[in-house]
Order: sequence, then structure tokens, then C-alpha cells
Amino acid sequence: MKTDSSTPSSLLKRNSGGGTLFLLIAFIAFLLILLIQADLVLISFRSLFTAIALVISAPEAYLEIFTIEILEFWIAAIYLIAVLIGLGIIARKSFRKKARKQPLKSPDELSLSKISLRAFMRHTIALYASAIIFVLYSAAFLAPFIAPFSPYDQQDFLVTAYQPPLSQLEALVLRQPKNLMIPLQQGSGTTINLANSLISDFQLLKTRNEPNAIRFVNEYRIEGNSVIYRQGIRTKTITLGELTGNGINNIAVKRTFILGTDQYGRDILSRVIYGSKISLSIGFLVVLISVTLGTVIGVTSGYFGGWIDAFMMRIVDILIAFPALFLILIIIATFGNSIYLIVITLSFTGWMGVARIVRSQVLSLKEQEFILAAKSLGLSSMRIIFRHLAPNTLTPVIIAATLRIGSIILTEAGLSFLGLGVQPPTPSWGNIINEGRDSLLNYWWISTFPGVAILTTVVCFNLIGDGVRDALDPRMRG
Repeated sequence: MKTDSSTPSSLLKRNSGGGTLFLLIAFIAFLLILLIQADLVLISFRSLFTAIALVISAPEAYLEIFTIEILEFWIAAIYLIAVLIGLGIIARKSFRKKARKQPLKSPDELSLSKISLRAFMRHTIALYASAIIFVLYSAAFLAPFIAPFSPYDQQDFLVTAYQPPLSQLEALVLRQPKNLMIPLQQGSGTTINLANSLISDFQLLKTRNEPNAIRFVNEYRIEGNSVIYRQGIRTKTITLGELTGNGINNIAVKRTFILGTDQYGRDILSRVIYGSKISLSIGFLVVLISVTLGTVIGVTSGYFGGWIDAFMMRIVDILIAFPALFLILIIIATFGNSIYLIVITLSFTGWMGVARIVRSQVLSLKEQEFILAAKSLGLSSMRIIFRHLAPNTLTPVIIAATLRIGSIILTEAGLSFLGLGVQPPTPSWGNIINEGRDSLLNYWWISTFPGVAILTTVVCFNLIGDGVRDALDPRMRG
């Protein structure tokens, strides 16, 4: 008897095979990043341990050494190793299960979470969307290791400005080292040595093991002991002794700008990768805060009822009736537009819908027999809320969270596009689009690629939300 290839069992096996292949590809990709950037990873961990030792020995000193840039390298190194270990464990378990050829358990033998996970695994489009989101978040975490340039470099923009995608430019490599951002400390002792070691490691990380300065040129020629090069309409001369290499060899290198450059000569690919950290982080943090706040208020309002319910719901009604964008603009215009303020503002203007959903769930749940039994046993209200009510309201909360991340990313991008969000030179997808809007016809790549990133992210989160909704809804499991 032939098995229908469209049955849930066959679909689950097919998606499981695809998932194993994705795990293998992801593991190989992360391993390649580790091998290619092994020096940077080792320096990142060394600087992290040095910083810990410095904090232990002198917690009140040298706070200026701990910058956001070096923190990004620490997070990237930890994430890279953690994901490699996690993927290795998951892949090993998957291969073991395949080798044993264990039959699929019936739904009666599985917990509710495993049944929902199996239902989600049958949602092929949601699985592909989840894989894309994993790639995007991995790119955001690993930005210091995979971005080809610093997103802030405005070097030789007479040559590098407005370069189309896949442009390849030549650059002269100077003997002059890049400037240290933080000077070495004077003196001796354990604390001074640790501080200087951390500063030296930070310099290696910031220059990405390219300590020498480079100078982009349109063309160059060697005449005797001099190199004559052109940058735009300017022609300059430099001696061979000021360049690296032996004689006329190895004095220049080639750099490729895969997605082109903007009006300041900054690499679009690097800015899109670094911009993903801002946009994706804001989306995740805002949803986490707003969903948590909405859940707490919804559970409290629905469970206690009375004047508490009336008071909280009137606040919700007022905030829902007030235009959210107008409220956001008032807050930003009054207090400024830092990243932290944007997160707080978006969080406290997006919890009302979750509160209403959770309240409606609690109103129906608190009349159920298991809640009445818990009350009759004398359990405290806090225990009933956190042990019985809150877990049973997670289904609509999870669905609302996955569907809301995309809209938050769009809102942040819109604010940045209007100049009210993340401020340049810090890249975010919205302000990169804003920077290229005046030259969209002639230099389309500046705004197009961050726009594609926003579109892809929002669509994928919506598809994941649909998959989660179908998986958690008993009527949709089939």
C-alpha cells in the first residue's frame, strides 16, 4: 500500500530532513567564520578576560576603555562559539535519531508543547522564514566579524563616493599606522599593564588586524622613487618609502564594495549589516517589554475585576484612542531621540492590544474548575496568577508577539527615515534609506538594499506569526 506524500507524517519527515540539512549548512558556515576570523575571535576572548581582570583589580578606573565597539566584539565571539556548540548538539541528536530510525510518537504520547512544535514543523513556509530570521539575527550578532569595512569609515570619498555594487577600487597601503583611539597608560604595575593590554587588543579589533592606513586612488603610476596617484580631480605624489611592499611590489591592494557606497564613501553592505543590529534589537526589545507589560496588566485586570479592572481598562481605552504616532512624536520632540528613549516610547505605546487579549482570556479562565479548585485550596492570588492563569494565556501572547515584531521594525524605520529615530552616523535601516532618498534615481543602491532588508524581515516575521498561530490553534492542526 502506497503512502500519500501529502500526509502530515510524510510532511514532518520531509521538513525534518530539510531542517537537518539547514543545521549542517549553518554549522559549516559558522565554522568557516570561526576559521577565517580565528585571530579576531581569540583577541576578543583575550580582551574579555583582560577586562574582567581589570574590573576585579580596579573597578573604579579606566571606564573609558569599555566602549560599545569592543563590547560588540565580545558579544560576537560568545555568540559564535555558543551557536557552534548548540548546532553541534542539535545535529548530533538529529543524526542519532535517524540512525535509530525511531517511529514517530502518536499525539497522545506527546505534551502540548511538542504537539505544537510538530504542527509548526509541518508549516514549510514558516520554517523557511525562521531560517531567514536566524540568518539575519546571526548577521547582526556577528557584524564585527563579517562586515568587510567599518560602517563609519569616510575614507577618500573623492574616490569611494557613489560607487555602484561590485565596484573594485585600488588602495595604496601606507607604512603609517592607524591612529590609536585611546592612548596607552603611563606607569607600571598590574593594573596599568592590564589596561595597556586591553587598549592594544582594542586597536587590533578596531583595525581588524589591518594596522596600516590605506589611501584609495583612481589610478597610480610609479616614476623613479615616487608614486603619482589621482583622487578625483586631485593629483598627488608620495615616495615609495612611505608605502609598504618591496620596491614596486605589493604597494597597493584591491577592495571590493559588494553593495556599493554612499555619498560619503561608506560601504553599504557594512552599514546594512550593522544597521540590522539596531533595527532587529529594537524590534525584539520593544516586543519583549510591551508584551510583558501587557500581560501583567491584562492578567491583573481580568483576575481582580471591580474598580481595578475599570481603572486599568479606561487607561487602555484612552491610550488606544490617542494616536500612537502623534504620542511618539511628542515624546521624542520633548525628551530627544536616543535609542533608549525610542525603545521605551515604542514599548509603552504598544502594550494595550496585548492587555485586552490577555484580559479576555483571564475572564474566561478564572471561571474554570481548576481555578475554582485552586481558590478552594487556599492558594494565594499571586500563585494562581503565575502558576495557573499566566501560562494558559501564552498562546495569544506568543502569536501577538511574533506578529508585532514586524510592525515595530517598520515603525522604527519610519521614525529613522523622518530623522526622529536613530541618528547618523549610527546606521539603521531607516536612516540609510533616508540618506539615499534624494539620489534614488541615480544612485538607487543606497536605499534599495536596506529597503529589501526591511521587507524581507517584516514578511518573514509575519509568516512565522502565521505558522505559530496555526500550530497553537487546535482547529488548524488537522
